[in-house]
Amino acid sequence: MVLGCVPGLGAVLALVLCANGVERAVDTGPARAAEVARHGLAAHRAVRPHIVPRSVWAAGTDEANSAARTPPPPRYDDKVLAVFVHHTDSPNDYDCADTPRIIRYLAAGQTGARNWDDIGYNFLVDRCGTIYEGRAGGVDRPVTGAHTQGFNHRTAGIAAIGTFTAGVHVPRAMTDAIAALAAWKLGLTGIDPRTTVRLTSSNSLSRYAAGTTAKLPALAGHGDGYMTTCPGAALRARLPEIRETAARLQGRRT
Repeated sequence: MVLGCVPGLGAVLALVLCANGVERAVDTGPARAAEVARHGLAAHRAVRPHIVPRSVWAAGTDEANSAARTPPPPRYDDKVLAVFVHHTDSPNDYDCADTPRIIRYLAAGQTGARNWDDIGYNFLVDRCGTIYEGRAGGVDRPVTGAHTQGFNHRTAGIAAIGTFTAGVHVPRAMTDAIAALAAWKLGLTGIDPRTTVRLTSSNSLSRYAAGTTAKLPALAGHGDGYMTTCPGAALRARLPEIRETAARLQGRRT
């Protein structure tokens, strides 16, 4: 069965989000810069884009914000080898000034109706190209998210706020921001956004049985790891372009 992502904000308590399941990970602490340097990975690091801290959207006083103000202790992997791109399956015609409130409602759906410990996505990007920190734990650390069932380990989840099914316009500011974020995050471990990586499934509800090592794009769509239409046909069609832009931002030849 092909699953969709999150419905509109008006159905917060019945959200069915792109992310499915929270797996446990061993807390191995932050990625080691010295290890990266030893392996000669620094040459293709990209500049870190501006990321609005979690405190901005978690500072609201509305009822939907209670879980965001008191996140649980984060869990970490040893590094990030891939990023998964999602869409939130929520309205597209929002004012970008309202993005913090939208994220609070998305978080409320995951921590409330789905009883997760925190928002599943590591990052969220709005239609104006503003990048927000999502799941708590530090944007420069390999925080274990809850965005792609079976492949939450050694990955980061980037959610595009909106619905990007076939025929829907995907803002250039949004795709540029996703590319910049992926270039930086993957560059921390020297990963070319255009390549493939090997990831081991931790959950048989994904496309691969638990324990199976799969070869997946380093910059993947949610549907590459899980049976879903996410991140929508329109955004999925832009992934090759996003990969090329991210590689260029890492200083790689295109």
